[in-house]
Amino acid sequence: MTSQPPSGSGASAIEVRRSARRRRTVSAYREGDRTIVLIPARMSEAEEQRWVTVMLDRLAAQESRRVPGDAELAERAERLSAQCFGGRARPTSVRWVTNQNTRWGSCTPAEGSIRLSHRLKGMPEYVIDYVLAHELAHLLVPGHGPDFWRLLEAYPRTERARGYLEGVVAAERLPHPPDARGE
Repeated sequence: MTSQPPSGSGASAIEVRRSARRRRTVSAYREGDRTIVLIPARMSEAEEQRWVTVMLDRLAAQESRRVPGDAELAERAERLSAQCFGGRARPTSVRWVTNQNTRWGSCTPAEGSIRLSHRLKGMPEYVIDYVLAHELAHLLVPGHGPDFWRLLEAYPRTERARGYLEGVVAAERLPHPPDARGE
């Protein structure tokens, strides 16, 4: 069975493969832009749906724990530039920084440097890629005018990633409950 997620969700296609040899185990992995979920053939449709959800959550959790280094960020920037901007955005450096606590990223077009906040570490890859694509777009269009936002539409998960980041900011603004010591 192959299913497409809702349009605009930013999720990849999900393919469920049933196996008569598989008795109890369920596993999942990413294959390009698809997610493959392997299940026993005898599993009911309801069980299948439950396990697909469980396995998608597990994969997302695994991916969010992976923290790319500066070299991987540069590779991702090159890939995103090719995918979204025809390879026109060419940063001279891409790196993590710890001095950005109110911004997710920054770009200095004159130098071609891109910096991503350490606060992004541990967030889903599509969120990091969005911030990276945002900063790459600044190499081509400074500012946040209409031309900039049209250019950024090339990144397919923009809306989803922006929603995620808005949720993080909103959660940070909530009053924190007192800790166990009553403070």
